[in-house]
Amino acid sequence: MGSGNGTAVTEFVLLGFSGFGPLRGPLFWGVLCIYLVTLLGNSLIILLTLADPALHLPMYFFLRHFSTVEILYTTTVVPRMLADLLASCPTISPASCFTQLYFFALFGIAECCLLTAMAYDRYAAICRPLHYTTLMNQEACVSMAGASYLMGIITGTTHSLFIFTLPFRGANTIHHFLCDILPVLRLASASTFWGEVGNLAVTIAFILTPFLLIAASYACILATLLGVTTSQGRRKVFSTCSSHLFVVILFFGTGTVAYMRPWAGSSQDMDQILALFYTVVTPVFNPFVYTLRNREVTGAMRRLVKKYLWSP
Repeated sequence: MGSGNGTAVTEFVLLGFSGFGPLRGPLFWGVLCIYLVTLLGNSLIILLTLADPALHLPMYFFLRHFSTVEILYTTTVVPRMLADLLASCPTISPASCFTQLYFFALFGIAECCLLTAMAYDRYAAICRPLHYTTLMNQEACVSMAGASYLMGIITGTTHSLFIFTLPFRGANTIHHFLCDILPVLRLASASTFWGEVGNLAVTIAFILTPFLLIAASYACILATLLGVTTSQGRRKVFSTCSSHLFVVILFFGTGTVAYMRPWAGSSQDMDQILALFYTVVTPVFNPFVYTLRNREVTGAMRRLVKKYLWSP
């Protein structure tokens, strides 16, 4: 924590990759390739769910928004990360740090909420099929997507304004490759108690609570699955939600370990490894999971290719 009598901070130093030495070059190219695949894959999902009428369903409405947020979420971090990998002493201004922290929180929380909405959609489709069109009408879908973004905006605004109204004097070294909440908060030269309490409250509200709601949805789906008498019927039911379940495990698994373990923020190397995973690696899985494991999406892809590339 910085000294209260020091000079006001005019820039922060990001030390996330300072110890990588000769590995920074290979890491740069690896992250760049993954980022490009993430952009292309998620953009393809957005295009397919907009262009193909067969995918104009609530499930793919949420998938389109999730892919959009994935692109924005990873773009908040990766371009800056790539520039820092090439810099000898990466620095970031308080204004840029504020902006990154704001959008990082906004899109992270929006992802949690969208995954919860997608789980509810699967619950409604499998457990309450007769009421599905009523429960998941267009108005309900738009409201849930809008609420996801609204929760992200509220969280990002609250955290960013609270942290950057604190004084920063003296210490300006962030032991991370991004402006995450805890690493920045702990540089403040005033008491950070309420900031850390607020971070824990948001973590519980928007990571643990959505995860529990998703778990409850899948508990109901599992109960319905056990009631299906034929193995073919069970496979059909499970195939509609297996892709979503895989993404949920990846996203919430890393997020829970990163933010809810007792020593979160104290192990700098572990925090950075986890952050690298959930900001760079996890988003690239989404397009592969939803294209390779989903017959409707692969069918839409074939129709799109046939229409625009193979048409006479």
